[in-house]
Parts: sequence; structure tokens; C-alpha cells
Amino acid sequence: MTTDPLLAAYDEQLRTDAEMAGAQGVRREGPLWWGVFEHGGFVSYRDLGGVEGDDLDALIARTVAHYRDDTDVTSFEWKSRGHDCPADLGARLLAHGLAAEPQETVMIGEAALLDVAVPLADTAEGPVVLRRLEPGPTAAADVARMLAAQESVFGNGRGPSLAATLAELETGRSELWVAEVGDRVVCAGRLTPVEGTEFAGIWGGATLPELRGRGIYRALVAARARSALQRGIRYIHSDCTDMSRPILERSGLRAVTTTTPYVWSR
Repeated sequence: MTTDPLLAAYDEQLRTDAEMAGAQGVRREGPLWWGVFEHGGFVSYRDLGGVEGDDLDALIARTVAHYRDDTDVTSFEWKSRGHDCPADLGARLLAHGLAAEPQETVMIGEAALLDVAVPLADTAEGPVVLRRLEPGPTAAADVARMLAAQESVFGNGRGPSLAATLAELETGRSELWVAEVGDRVVCAGRLTPVEGTEFAGIWGGATLPELRGRGIYRALVAARARSALQRGIRYIHSDCTDMSRPILERSGLRAVTTTTPYVWSR
């Protein structure tokens, strides 16, 4: 059992049913939650409840069989954390045909630490303007530009669809934020409050390479943190790459664990 209060809050509030928000269908299997989403399958759990060895292999095999035989998803993700037990979980997932994606760092901290003024200098093409996207007649075009900017940075082709992202915007499940120079999106990200918890996640932070190092990402983080505080949210969490981790650490967020997605593809 962890003695880190932030990690304990993360495990208690942000795993299992919290990760199933927006799922098209959810099933339970032992300690696991099997979800099906618009973008594919997702496996969540608070912990594995002591399942290990042959029993763990059987649980993984049932999970693969479920998504392969009972759904039409093209892939599913088993999102492991660095403090999960048993220690050989990753090796067993690999043995069942899942592939490890790059490890990221889970960062958590008080939203108030991120609510800072970040001055932005003009670019050669004009000023940088931050704004929250709103439902309305231009929403589809705005979201399309946002997703195109993120895909140009991440380039994995696995981001959410235009329809799913518009639904997030229109239902209020996520706030969508962009930094623009003229009509060009140069940085973008989400703020996703987690209902029934003290947390909101910041996701998808992506700045065009030629405009990095100007504080644009940090300014977009600050804008989202300010909005979270206005909602009464206490904590911000994010799964960070090595690129964004130093920015959040300088703002006072702390690494509490790591996360490695293991992905099965049909």
C-alpha cells in the first residue's frame, strides 16, 4: 500500500470506473474493467488484487479473447502503472502478444500552482492568442484545425475522431483549448474534469516544433488550470512525455508513478 497521499488519491479516484467515462460498453472480469470506446478497447483496474503467475496469464488470455471474439475493436490498451504488482506484469502482457508503447510519467499537483501569468511575445506572423473553443457554427472547423495540429505533432494516427471530439465539446465533458497565430493552431490541449473527484486531466498538449521554447505550452497549461480552479477542481494530473515533464515540474507538479500502455492489435 502506498504512503504517498497524491499517489493514493490517484489510485482511488482516477482508476476503474473513472476511466470508463464515455465508454460505449463496460464489463467486469475479476479485478479488471473492460471498456469499449469509439477509438477502441481499454482495460482499467485499481490493482490486480494479488492475481499473479498462472492466474494472471489466464486473466490476460481472457482479456485478449474478449476483445478479439466479443467486440469488433481493432485494438485495445492495457494501461499499466509503474507501481502495479506483480513486477512481471509487463513481461506477461508481452508474452500474450501485446506491444509496449513509450513510457510516460504521471504528474500530479495543485491546480493553483499552474495558474500563473505567462507573457507571450509576438511571432513573425503575428500575436499568439489563447482561446477556449465553444459549440457553435464554427466548432467543426475549429476542432478539425485543432486535431490536425495535434496529429502533425504526435503523428500516430490514433487520436480521437472529429465526431468524438465534437461530442466532447458539445456535452461539456472536456474543454478544448488552442493557441493560434492568425487562423493557424500552433498549440492545443484538453482539460477533462473527472466527475465525482478532485481531479481534472490535461491532455494532448502539442506545440508545433518551430514555435517551441516560447512559453506557449506553459501558457495553455496555465489557462486550463485557471479554468479548473473556477470549476472548484483541486488537482491537475497528466501523463507526460520527457518534453512536457520539465515544464510541469517547474510549475510544481510532482511525478508520482509511470505509465506504460500495452496495446493489442487485431
